[in-house]
Amino acid sequence: MDLQTLASTLEASLDPAQNKQAETAILNEQTKPGFSLLLLQIVASDAYGSTARLASALYFKNYIRRNWTDEDGNYKLPENEVVSIKRELIGLMISVPANIQYQLGDAVGVIADSDFWRRWDTLVDDLVSRLTPDNAQVNNGVLQVAHSIFKRWRPLYRSDELFTEINHVLGKFGEPFVQLLGNTDQLIEQNKNNKQLLSQYFSTMNLTTKLLYDLSVQDLPPIFEDNMQSVTSLLHRYLVYDNHLLHSGSDNEAGPLEFVKTGIFEVLTLYTQKYEDAFGPFVEQFIGSSWNLLTTVGLDTKNDILVSKALQFLTSVTRMSQHARAFNSEDIMGQVIERVVLPNLSLRDSDMETFEDEPIEFIRRDLEGSDSDTRRRAATDFLQQLLAQFQKLVTDVVLRYVNHYLSDYSRNPSANWKSKDTAVYLYSSIAAKGAVTASWGVKSVNELVNVLEFFQANVAKDLMSDSDVEPILRVDAIKYLYVFRSQITREQWRDAFPLVVKHLGSSDYVVYTYAAIAVERVLALTDISKQPVISPADMKPLSAQLLQHLFQLIESSPEAAKLQENEFLMRCVMRVLIVIRDGVVPVADDVLAHFVKITQIISPNPANPRFYYYHFEALGAFIRFAAPSQPERIENGLYPVFGNILQNDVQEYVPYVFQLFAALLEANPSRNLTTYYMSLIQPILSPELWASKGNIPALVRLLSSMMTRGASQIAETNQLESILAIFQSLITTKANEVYGFELLESIVANSAPPTIERYFVTILQLLFTRLQSSKTDAFTSRFVRFYHLISARIESGLGADWFVAYANQVQEGIYVQLYLSIILPDSQKLVRPLDRKIAVISLCKSLTDSVAFAEKYKKGWGYSCEALLKLLENPPILAITDENIIDHDVDDMSFGVGFTQLQTIKRPARDYWPEVTDVKSWVGRQLQDANARQGGKIKSFAEERLAQSPQALQLLSTYMNR
Repeated sequence: MDLQTLASTLEASLDPAQNKQAETAILNEQTKPGFSLLLLQIVASDAYGSTARLASALYFKNYIRRNWTDEDGNYKLPENEVVSIKRELIGLMISVPANIQYQLGDAVGVIADSDFWRRWDTLVDDLVSRLTPDNAQVNNGVLQVAHSIFKRWRPLYRSDELFTEINHVLGKFGEPFVQLLGNTDQLIEQNKNNKQLLSQYFSTMNLTTKLLYDLSVQDLPPIFEDNMQSVTSLLHRYLVYDNHLLHSGSDNEAGPLEFVKTGIFEVLTLYTQKYEDAFGPFVEQFIGSSWNLLTTVGLDTKNDILVSKALQFLTSVTRMSQHARAFNSEDIMGQVIERVVLPNLSLRDSDMETFEDEPIEFIRRDLEGSDSDTRRRAATDFLQQLLAQFQKLVTDVVLRYVNHYLSDYSRNPSANWKSKDTAVYLYSSIAAKGAVTASWGVKSVNELVNVLEFFQANVAKDLMSDSDVEPILRVDAIKYLYVFRSQITREQWRDAFPLVVKHLGSSDYVVYTYAAIAVERVLALTDISKQPVISPADMKPLSAQLLQHLFQLIESSPEAAKLQENEFLMRCVMRVLIVIRDGVVPVADDVLAHFVKITQIISPNPANPRFYYYHFEALGAFIRFAAPSQPERIENGLYPVFGNILQNDVQEYVPYVFQLFAALLEANPSRNLTTYYMSLIQPILSPELWASKGNIPALVRLLSSMMTRGASQIAETNQLESILAIFQSLITTKANEVYGFELLESIVANSAPPTIERYFVTILQLLFTRLQSSKTDAFTSRFVRFYHLISARIESGLGADWFVAYANQVQEGIYVQLYLSIILPDSQKLVRPLDRKIAVISLCKSLTDSVAFAEKYKKGWGYSCEALLKLLENPPILAITDENIIDHDVDDMSFGVGFTQLQTIKRPARDYWPEVTDVKSWVGRQLQDANARQGGKIKSFAEERLAQSPQALQLLSTYMNR
């Protein structure tokens, strides 16, 4: 494929109608050497058009993300290609348009994660050499690259390696950066009447504020501390700067001024929170300027983020008592509430437009904790920080405003409903102490107010009334219960819960969605004794109708993207199924039909990761609680839709489907593998599936479940060797070694010894090679567990002697080395109770049933006994099975990256000996029985082989004489 054809194909990949065919063609092309450099050639040339160049930059970014290094940090691309990319990328990024810069910047960030700075130590010198005195386009390209790299430091924990990297950067970049700040300031002044150049230099200023944050986020650089007077003077100048040439001309879209001021407030907040000693003397001027900005800036949506950042800065300032004192008077506090808090808490016309035209967006912005950059959220945080400093003063002043707005509403409810919304929101802001938690809502309240009395007097009527109530006020009422849910007793919830459920029947999107949110969270709520506030017994009579209605709401649009829009409804379905458990069985057919229908609709277009996560969690709960009583019916219902996902390679769903297939298998453990599952084995062994890191945990679980149900069938159809090849591949990498052991354990635990014996020498060779060449703590721990699993399974035809025989076939005498240097010492390092339990059983059986330890490894018998006694000093205490299901936080940064475990079907750690509940008593009985069975040999061995360890001998005697 020549460059022109590749460019056209890349452009076609952005067209939904041509996407699949184009991606297939590109996948075939990317296996050829130098593919990444071809992408960069297209990006660099004006001849291919802006769309093709952007598509090429996008593909390059994703290609680099997938193919730069492996799990161990080794390059996957040829060395000459790596060198060429690093050499060409920076210059190219500086020369291309901004939209392409962003894509290439992400690629630079990926490369930097792996290589910067030790494998790319020339990068900073390269960037500094390209900075110019006055060429904004070039400088902006350089700064964009720098920001792509340095922003990686923001979420990182402090470490010596991190600070070495930062110091490497500051030593080369710090001085030129400070000079660039000063130059840019001068150029802005010189070109204040030239709109084109002024906009370019303001873009430079915007990037420098971002870099000021990046470079300061871990520690205050000495060069900034030495220049604090000039740096803060510059920041203040642009915080109050205005020029009509930079006004955006739009009420909705922020412009250069808003961007720069927003960045400055972020820097000010960081410096206030972390560097009070250095920054403290300069804070005062920014407080006054922030106040002026907040009291003069308009309510246009273009200012929303700027206002929220300004409020965040004031919030950080108010945490310091020396600055907070300025607010400690009734008059000043009244001005703060009236001029800053209320304008940013009250509903605007733009908010109502969002409520009506984009209701799901309104919900996501309004939901507590979902978006810290809204005006309401920032104003609430500021008010609550003032409350923390001056609780009585703030409470008294705010309650006056609350009563004022309630009175205004009562005079004309239909016209003044916004006043009540403001009153309820303002009251909630001072009633709550601390953040709203996902599990409990508000855990602590302001003792100067009574949240239940306020609800009964002012809010409950909006829930109870069947007459016309403004939808926003119904939402406020539901949200009030949602926020203060842990302050309401079980008895009170029995009255309130039906009122919330009733509003699932509302015709208003926001009302019924907030009702679903509240229902889901209340169903997950437990009291201090961990008992659910709404019991399963109370829910079961309501569940059939509730599920049916929720599914109707979800399915109200047959269009895939629209159906997936509202994850809150599906989360509520999930929670109902978790609560009622086997109460779903009577309505299983209807529920299954809905799940199948929804899966069919969303399969061609995975649009909302939150929705389909909760969809598959809900389906997991359904399988967990309904499948054991009717496995064939549910399997047959799901086979076609799951098969369609696999056949069409819907990559977002495939890992979920593998987990659900495994759950279906585990729901019916007594039956052999069906023809359908047998036909799945060969496809799921294909290398393409295992190439995706997100598939590996799910595929291993599925294969393990298949081994549990059909190990003999798999062996008879000669498919075990292919599964062992997967094991071999998994244990070669640190990232997947644990999954390799999980697969191996499932093979050994479920196969007859003659089946395993054919391969066991090769298996041990692979394991011993890793132990010798590149072992990790995780690998060693899993190897030790694997050994003990075999050693303990004497009744299955395995055992320590079986392992010894095969180990010594690999290399004569290697077993003793392994046992003394790895197995015995690392047995004491096992942490998980079930692992320690397996080790106890293994060591005990080695003492009582191993011929090799009885006759050949006499010292080993003594060492094993001492190791066993050490483990019993801290015996494994097995946790009581926890039936609670905790789903993921979908707003967590790591959610959806790679593999996402379905919590509703999370497989508990397997206990191979559930009958052993008290390991100390079990060991005592084993020793006594073996000693009696063998004519006193165990006691004799102990006296002979523990002669040098009288304490161990005495301790062993206490077990034998119990």
